[in-house]
Order: sequence, then structure tokens, then C-alpha cells
Amino acid sequence: MRDINDIQKLFKEYLSQHFFHQQPKELYDPINYILQLGGKRLRPALALMSCQLFDAPAEKALPVAYAIEIFHNFSLVHDDIMDEAPLRRGQPTVHHKYNINTGILSGDVMLIYAYEYLLKTDNKNIQPELIRIFNQVAIEVCEGQQMDMNFEQRNDVTIPEYLKMIEFKTAALIGGALELGALVGGASAQDARNLAAFGRNAGIAFQLQDDWLDAFGDPAKVGKKPGGDIAQNKKTYLILKALEIADSSMQKELMQLLSDTPKDEESKINRVLEILLSLEIPDKVERAKTEFLGKAYQYLDQVKGAPAEKLMLQHLADQLANREF
Repeated sequence: MRDINDIQKLFKEYLSQHFFHQQPKELYDPINYILQLGGKRLRPALALMSCQLFDAPAEKALPVAYAIEIFHNFSLVHDDIMDEAPLRRGQPTVHHKYNINTGILSGDVMLIYAYEYLLKTDNKNIQPELIRIFNQVAIEVCEGQQMDMNFEQRNDVTIPEYLKMIEFKTAALIGGALELGALVGGASAQDARNLAAFGRNAGIAFQLQDDWLDAFGDPAKVGKKPGGDIAQNKKTYLILKALEIADSSMQKELMQLLSDTPKDEESKINRVLEILLSLEIPDKVERAKTEFLGKAYQYLDQVKGAPAEKLMLQHLADQLANREF
């Protein structure tokens, strides 16, 4: 049984052996660029961990893990274009380093190669189910992205709507990685579904922590100044919860702050943070995270897999939901 460090090392070795060296290099160089930018490699690691949960070698799920990582990075390339983002993981985004047309086309071929690797699994009998699950997850990721863009134009977003959006945009692929890896490892359909539900709930907790880190994280650890979401007037869980429980005057002030783009950005951020603290929003985020982690662990308990592997998954979910960067 491989631990998380061995799993990550195994995947990095596979990644290094499967970079894209085809022609034209103008199409494939941007793919290698985004894949080499690093990141947590969370999703492929989860696929490999769920595979070995059922006494199969983690190596068996490497092609599927790579398909998931390619798809994840494809979505980042296109998201960065839509968001007009200049940086990804501290480096220029693909469309900034190359150009927008290259970003679109390289992203397109990444999506195609995700299917190519998905079909490299040894067990041909499960390929239709792998594709069905992958398609459903991919659709939800796109739907989540559209919901996120829609929310930018709305002032009536509810917390249930926001939670559904982050489930689709972020948590669905985490759950999908676990489900796909489990099927490759020989899991029953029910065990695979329980792992998917574990991943989705843990993924929501992961995103809630991301929202908290943007507002209250230690800049030295997070690597950026706090309040980026506030500066961009994003409707995160913290903001929506504050609007839900604030009195009318504070609601009005908060809505005014989040509709402005002042020259003095820092004073805006500081005032919003003051409001969030006065309403004890950090504590409420912690309670919401605990609730979703609790649901996640209930699904994990139902999985008929190796106890040590299940415990490793639980520890990883807990670490991710309480990370400091």
C-alpha cells in the first residue's frame, strides 16, 4: 500500500513520461507548460488512492488519473481566458504567455486527450461506465462555471445556489476522480458511488476553506494579500452568510461596498472584513465545513474497502479542509 507521498511521486513520474512532444509544437508546448506549473495534484492522487483501496495496485489507475489531471488543467486554461486572469500558480497564464487563440485550441485538444487516456484502462468492460461518469462530471463542471458567471450579475444569490455552484465547479471532479479510480480498482458500483459522495462533500468543505483563506488567511502562507474576492465583488459563502444574518442597515452597507470599485481598495476590504468578523462569519464557515466533512465521512464509512486506506482518505480530506494555504 502506497502512502500519499508515494502516490504523488508515482503520478509525477508518469506525468514526466507522458508530456506531449508531437507537432506542431505551438499546439502542444502550452499543454506541457500548464501541466508543469505544479499545483496540488489532488485529483489524480485521489484516483490512485481510491484504486488501491480495493487491493489493486495504484499503477492500474495511472491513465485515468492522468485523464483527470489533463481535464482539470484544460478547465483552468479556459477559465483563465474567461476571467482574463494574468497569473496561474504565480506564473503567466497560457493565454498571456502565448495568446488567446492558442489557449483556446490547446485547451480543446487537452479535452480530447483526456478521453484518449481514459480509454487506456486495461479493463475494457468498464470503459462505457468510465465515459458516462466522466461525461456527467465534465458537464457539471461547465454548468458550475456558467452559474459562477451568472452570479456576477445577480444580487439575489442564495446560499443553496452557491453551494450547488461550488459542488459542480469544484467538488464534482473531486468526487469523479474517486469514483473512476475505484471502478478501475474493482470496486462495486455502490462503493464507487459512496466514494463519489464522500468526495463531493469533502470538496465543498475544501472550497469553503478556500473562501475563508482568501479573506482571513495568513498572507505569508497564502502567498497573496487578503481580500482578493472582496476586491472583485465576488459572492462567496462568507458574503452570502453575512447578508443572510445582518440587519437591514448592515446589509445595505455591505451591498454598497460590494457594488463599488473604489480607488482605495484596501479600505473597502478592511471594512468588509470588519463586518464579517462582527457577524462571527469565520465561526459559521467552520461549522459549515464540519457539517460537510461529517457527511463525507458517513459516506466513506459505508465503503467496503481497506480500513487503513479509508483512514488515509479521511486524514487527507481533513487536511485539505483545514489547510493554511
